[in-house]
Amino acid sequence: MSGLSALSDAPFLLLAGIVLFAGLVHGTLGLGFPMVATPLLALSTDVRSAILITLLPTVAVNLLSIWRGGNWSQSIARHWPLAVWVAFGGVLGSLLILRVNPEPFRLLLAAMILFYLWIQRHRDHPLGLVLGRIRLSYALFGLLAGFLAGTVNVMVPVLIVFALEIGLVANAMVQVFNLCFLTGKATQIAIFATDGILNGTMVAATLPLALVAVLALLVGMRIRDHIPADRFRRWLKALLGAMAGVLIVQTFL
Repeated sequence: MSGLSALSDAPFLLLAGIVLFAGLVHGTLGLGFPMVATPLLALSTDVRSAILITLLPTVAVNLLSIWRGGNWSQSIARHWPLAVWVAFGGVLGSLLILRVNPEPFRLLLAAMILFYLWIQRHRDHPLGLVLGRIRLSYALFGLLAGFLAGTVNVMVPVLIVFALEIGLVANAMVQVFNLCFLTGKATQIAIFATDGILNGTMVAATLPLALVAVLALLVGMRIRDHIPADRFRRWLKALLGAMAGVLIVQTFL
């Protein structure tokens, strides 16, 4: 199924609702748009189509998040090499998903969601993976994050591990994550456009979804201080766990 086919087959209100919810999550937590939108879309289409549908909305969300975050000298100026390696990994992942059947990637997507939930349970316990090897860590974590972004549109679990290992503070974490998300999306856009599956028609069709995502992001940023973060995270984790279960079942049906 192509991205345009998925767009034409699915009701616009359903797609807009998914994008709206993902934008609210991203605005409230500072990350999570593709992490939420991709598996929800993949429940009714394949992972490749879900990635195509979320390309423009994700770029819009990432740009606004970086712009609103500020304090770039403590985040992007220091950790930009990670985003460069994400781009290389994104090329590999994007080329792979264009050449193979996307259906098995449902299982990989479910695995990344479960890994993310596991990381959240153990986030106070660094694994000792960096230990001063920061340049090598940029390369390894960046390549893996980019590859996963290219194949299943989810790099957050890998980035969270990296952030925990180097002790990245919350605001810098959000900035660096969104830069990596943006780099991954730019790589996907270049690869998909070169291959011909991303064109002007697809961009025009997803432009309204990008607008919905931006509006939802702004609302999420406003309500960030009014909803207990711990409660919101619990709800999100429960939803992600349920989606992972459904994706696993769909893989074997």
